[in-house]
Amino acid sequence: MSDKTPKSAKSPKSQDGPRKSPGRSEPGPLRLGVLKTYKLYVGGRFPRSESGRVYEVTDTDGEWLANAPQGSRKDARDAVLAARKAFGGWSGATAYNRGQVLYRVAEMLEGRREQFVAEVAAAEGLPAAEAGARVDAAVDRWVWYAGWTDKIAQIAGAANPVAGPFFNVSSPEPTGVVAVLAPQDSSFLGLVSVLAPVLATGCTAVVVASEERPLPALSLGEVLATSDVPGGVVNLLTGRTAEIAPSLAAHRDVNAIDLTGAGPGLARELEIAAADNLKRVLRPAPHPEDWTAAPGTHRLTALLETKTVWHPTGALGVAGSSY
Repeated sequence: MSDKTPKSAKSPKSQDGPRKSPGRSEPGPLRLGVLKTYKLYVGGRFPRSESGRVYEVTDTDGEWLANAPQGSRKDARDAVLAARKAFGGWSGATAYNRGQVLYRVAEMLEGRREQFVAEVAAAEGLPAAEAGARVDAAVDRWVWYAGWTDKIAQIAGAANPVAGPFFNVSSPEPTGVVAVLAPQDSSFLGLVSVLAPVLATGCTAVVVASEERPLPALSLGEVLATSDVPGGVVNLLTGRTAEIAPSLAAHRDVNAIDLTGAGPGLARELEIAAADNLKRVLRPAPHPEDWTAAPGTHRLTALLETKTVWHPTGALGVAGSSY
């Protein structure tokens, strides 16, 4: 797919003027700019919304950037199906291997830094330097979570002392398919901050991107498609959060939902729907989150189930020592 950023799509007229060919002084032929077509990312593929709808995405000055696909409830169901299909392979991979895969994504994000800087600057109305700092922070955060894949079990698991001749060990396991409502205000750093811990724990994700700032999320899908992340592990939807999220909250094959990108009214509605099928719910913070702050491990542990195994010990020798 083309790497042209929305900034170039913002003013296509600037590409219509005469161009000089190398070694020639006369103007070259006129040509039209090639505008980028954004699509959903579901099951490792790039489908259009099944409804055929799109909606306009503008920058902070109200100028048109692109048409984004407006996902539907059917798209959400397709994404859940893809995430469930991918869960076994992703959760069954070694933690070390998942860390390698996530680090590869960070490498590719670094290679497409300029594109993401342009998209974040347009989406959030930031100067290039500040947008660059946020993109750098997002890449660093991805690396940080990649490093936790084979370490989180050491702080979330335990060998438990019990009153009896038993080994008793608790170990964390991924909870399953996680629906993620990405932050509305932070188009890339916030998105990475809520998506990376889902993948680091071995879960698979269905992400509803920021409604007004979806383009960095859709470009992230292009990175994931050409990385080592198996298709279906991450599924990215764009559109109206209030339209897509209820079907995810009520879906019985979704095991957890992160409500970060939901407003107070919608979050309450989604909590009620999630309670009907006993989902884990990660509630939005009561105050605006500072995505530049150190993330901690709470998003990792929130998406883990604890499995406890009991095993009888045995006596060795006449002294009765046990192992």
